[in-house]
Amino acid sequence: MNTIVKLKKLTPNAIIPTYGTAQSAGADLYSGMEQPVTIEPGKTEFIHTGIAIAIPEGLVGLVYARSGMACKKGIAPANKVGVIDADYRGEIMVALYNHGNEAVTVEPGDRIAQLVLTPFITAAFDQADSLDETDRGNGGFGSTGTK
Repeated sequence: MNTIVKLKKLTPNAIIPTYGTAQSAGADLYSGMEQPVTIEPGKTEFIHTGIAIAIPEGLVGLVYARSGMACKKGIAPANKVGVIDADYRGEIMVALYNHGNEAVTVEPGDRIAQLVLTPFITAAFDQADSLDETDRGNGGFGSTGTK
C-alpha cells in the first residue's frame, strides 16, 4: 500500500524521510539540527527534524525507536512511541532519552527514529454498570504468568 504524504522542509538541511528497503514499515527520520547534540546519560534532548508533514485523514504517525540506536547506543524516544495526529502541522521533533551510561552525540543528518503511518479507530465510550466476564477478569500485570 502506498499513499502520498505532503512534506514541507523547514530548514535547508532537513532530510526527507526514507525507507531502508521496499518492505520497511518505518521511514527513517533524520536529525535536521545544524549542530551536533550530546545526550548525557539519564537525560532527554529534543532533536529537530526540520520537516513538517500533512498526514492524511484516517491515519496516525507513530514514531518508534530505531533498533540499532536503542540496542547499541541506548538512545530511544523518551515517550517510547510518539503520536503525530493527522491535524498536526508543526515540526516533527523527537525527544531522545539516553538509557545508557555514556554520553551519545547525535550528528546532523543522523537517522534518529522511524515513522510508521497506520490507520486508527476512534471509540464512543459508553459508561456501564458492569462489564462482561472473562477468564482473566481483573488480573493485571503478570497475572497470566511467564511460561
